[in-house]
Amino acid sequence: MKKEDFFWSLSLFGTAVGAGILFLPITVGIGGLWPFVMMALLAFPMTFYSHRGLARFVLVGKGNSQDITVVADESFGSKIGFLITTLYFLAIFSILLVYSVALTNTINSIISDNLHLSPPPRVLLAGILTLFLMCLVQYGEEIIIRAISFLVFPFVAAIFTLSLYMIPTWNGGIFEAPTPDFSHFAISMLYIIPVMVFSFNHSPIISSMVLAQKRTYNSDAEPHINKILLCAHFLIVGVVVFFVFSCAMTFSGAQLQEAKVSNVTILTYMATVFHNPVLHNVAPIIAVIAITKSFLGHFMGTKEGFIGILRRAPFVARYSALTINKISLVVIGLCVWIVAVYNPSALDLIDDLSGPILAIILFLMPAYAVRAVPAMRKYAGPDTYFVAVIGLLALGSIILQFI
Repeated sequence: MKKEDFFWSLSLFGTAVGAGILFLPITVGIGGLWPFVMMALLAFPMTFYSHRGLARFVLVGKGNSQDITVVADESFGSKIGFLITTLYFLAIFSILLVYSVALTNTINSIISDNLHLSPPPRVLLAGILTLFLMCLVQYGEEIIIRAISFLVFPFVAAIFTLSLYMIPTWNGGIFEAPTPDFSHFAISMLYIIPVMVFSFNHSPIISSMVLAQKRTYNSDAEPHINKILLCAHFLIVGVVVFFVFSCAMTFSGAQLQEAKVSNVTILTYMATVFHNPVLHNVAPIIAVIAITKSFLGHFMGTKEGFIGILRRAPFVARYSALTINKISLVVIGLCVWIVAVYNPSALDLIDDLSGPILAIILFLMPAYAVRAVPAMRKYAGPDTYFVAVIGLLALGSIILQFI
């Protein structure tokens, strides 16, 4: 593997290991031992095969500059391509909503638990945070994203250190949960899989990585893409599974249920449980860094996707790019603010919205493309069916809400 390939592996690693993993220990730990075992077994194949399928979909596009939305138009036509572009936007937007809720709750917890002050009204706090972050994206995008990207790897180091820190406090919490019958186990997995899809996701950077390899290696790009994905996914799965296991061994199911009800990340809950002054002050800061990093990246992606959808409307042609940009900022900002004030369960948002939509883009669409797109048919194999089944299971969480 060349140095440039390894750099891309680290970039994928940094994109995946972010705020998403701060919710996974809660969902998995509540289910007990067997859901965790299934998560550990499924983590690598579902992450590798799904992202490889998406990378192959981008790889078969004509030229070296077509991203996933352009390839979708090429492969399926403008109507289905527009549908895929819309779903891609909704996938990123729904994640943005999760982070807006998580960030507001984390800051609220810091004000009350760490600073021992009375937090301002939620509508005011959420509005200030949303406005501040939108200003960062609009007026300091390049500097802020470079700074946040630099913080990715200290964040990963902090997560790994916390996993080690919890080892002396392991009390077998995950083994205390009663062994579930098959129906309860199946229901637990339907809830866990969307959160896994969300937590291991790094699809926003796949297009950039594939296009960079196509420009560098032309027809020899695919072996380099496979090496990059393999290296990245070993790192991602190793760090995340160890962190989830360490949390599950430390906290009981009742404690993790309390964290879910409180609608906070595992780091914020950890800070309230451990009587360690350093951890009490550092854990919320790590959570804020992770959520802010993820929020900024997804806000830019949401804005770009929304503008891409707007520009397809005929009446938008008479507006300038600056006006369209302002409209997108206002609409997205208002949505983020309203959801943060409303404070829906972050895990419910992942189960019902983010995870299933990501499953369509990351699992079902590439699997369907293997049958529908001539250039993709050479990739048909058992992994295609595996990816399709995982995507359908992730969608099953929506069906479960209506049963």
